[in-house]
Amino acid sequence: MCGIAGVLARQPSADLDSRLRDMQAKLRHRGPDDAGIWIDSGQEIGLAQTRLAILDLSPLGHQPMWTQDGRYVIVFNGEIYNFGEIRRELLACGRSFRSLSDTEVILEAFRHWGTDCVRKMVGMFAFVIWDSMERTAFLARGPFGIKPLYIWEHEGNIAFASEVRSLLGAQLASPQLCPESLKQYLLYGSVQDPQTLLTGISSLPTGCYMAWSREGSKVERYYDDSFTPRLDFDRPAHLVARDAFLASVSRHFVSDVPVNLFLSGGIDSTAILAAAKTLGFDRLKTFSLSFDETGFNEGDAAARTAKHFGVEHYDQRLREHEAVALSEEYLQAIDLPSVDGYNTFCVSRFAGSEGAKVVLSGLGGDELFGGYPSFQKLPKLRRLHHIFGLAGQPLRQWLGSGIQNLSNSGPVRRAGAYLMSDGSPEAAYWTMRGIFTPREADALVSYYAGKSFNPLDADNNPFLKGGHSGIRGLDRVSYLEATRYMQNQLLRDSDVMSMAHGLELRVPFVDREFVAAIRAIPAVTRLAKGKALLQEAIPEIPAWVSEGPKRGFSFPFEKWLSGRWTGQSLDAERVTGVRLSTWYRRWALITFEHFLTTNQIQGHCLQ
Repeated sequence: MCGIAGVLARQPSADLDSRLRDMQAKLRHRGPDDAGIWIDSGQEIGLAQTRLAILDLSPLGHQPMWTQDGRYVIVFNGEIYNFGEIRRELLACGRSFRSLSDTEVILEAFRHWGTDCVRKMVGMFAFVIWDSMERTAFLARGPFGIKPLYIWEHEGNIAFASEVRSLLGAQLASPQLCPESLKQYLLYGSVQDPQTLLTGISSLPTGCYMAWSREGSKVERYYDDSFTPRLDFDRPAHLVARDAFLASVSRHFVSDVPVNLFLSGGIDSTAILAAAKTLGFDRLKTFSLSFDETGFNEGDAAARTAKHFGVEHYDQRLREHEAVALSEEYLQAIDLPSVDGYNTFCVSRFAGSEGAKVVLSGLGGDELFGGYPSFQKLPKLRRLHHIFGLAGQPLRQWLGSGIQNLSNSGPVRRAGAYLMSDGSPEAAYWTMRGIFTPREADALVSYYAGKSFNPLDADNNPFLKGGHSGIRGLDRVSYLEATRYMQNQLLRDSDVMSMAHGLELRVPFVDREFVAAIRAIPAVTRLAKGKALLQEAIPEIPAWVSEGPKRGFSFPFEKWLSGRWTGQSLDAERVTGVRLSTWYRRWALITFEHFLTTNQIQGHCLQ
């Protein structure tokens, strides 16, 4: 696990070394154990890395790493859990190795199989390989985007980094706020992949790789994220799920340092602990947070679960005054703005303070097994839209506009906007997950970026495009939760907030082979109420967990933060008239404004 950065330029640069060192310095929190820089003799290509040593702790794991003949150089962020299998296959083909690291396995796999090497990898990864003979670069990102890779393209030159704030150190051009990306952020409360809020800077899409040369760049997809349910299983679905889950958890324990767990009172993290104990992993440590607010507190259930499985449990009681005091530190940890991530920041900070370097998280279970209210509510929303549609579009438009004008409630105003939409699954999903309405987002974009959208413009679609039209029914809800909320918010925030404390966060539910096995199970079984399939697959989950109420890993934000930031520069509400009546709306603007000021990006309102 690391931070990576680099510059791929068409012309030599006398200050390439200083730029790389600036980029590297902004990634030190991601890799406190080691650091390295490599620059080619022509002063055009430079790679930088900061290392959190997890596999092969020796100096042989140092990066940038190059092949023995010096042709290929790599910087790599992530873990390849099946690197041992790939290594043995390469040894049988005559390849040799100097280290025991997965980084060298990637290098040799690329040299042997070329771009197809990524199809063999099971893990989380973002890496860049420079071919000094062909003068080309290969950039790749994992199937689910667990590890980020941001790219800045300008006049044929490329800079890349694990975080946007590091990327800006490349100084390819003056960073400019992108109004279209800002609108999507305001609609959803997180920057929507592959956007980043800045013109010319994007993330390499999940499950894709890029080939770069002086002549240009090309992005290709290697991973198919569609759902392909099977009806011909020769074994019960719960046994298929159990075998796949145990295999995934076992893979995620591949490490040369101890592996720990985040433990809440919920089913997903408990399932991971139960699987780990079943597999024979002992001497485990679990970490959780507890609160005085009983409606949010899962600490007692987590402690009971830890005792049941006989593991060493650590709990931090987080109180209001402590949480508020940490808010500034949390803001400094943010890379791209988000309305989420504070929970992961706090529990990662706690685990890191206790010496943990690797933790497993239950993230991803809700998306695969139907744990969110969206699986029940989204079909109802679509049926209501159809019913109102029978009355005719003029009435539906009039009613939707009136609801937005008269209501002070954010969810109700979003429902009004939904009535005016086409009623698609994407629009219904936004109604549940959204922050501001399209009208409100337009007003705020005008305030912050000086950009006015034409409401009749087809490109002013307030809902994300690119939905997978071949995925139907509840599988579509699962797909949207995975590719919208999980990918754009949960995974991104988890990466940034765990790495802020030099902590590697692994997600066994978001594993290529496990996901493929589970997605093949028809939705009627996979998404049965109460995560019935997961509970049947892992019967070791205690009754007080499986039968307890679902709270989710959430904090009492509204109680803690109400009125705390009245002195912040939130003139947007006064100027635009957009109501900031909820904490998450106010917080969305606070984190966005912090992004502007921290990165010295000029917004229209700040001129």
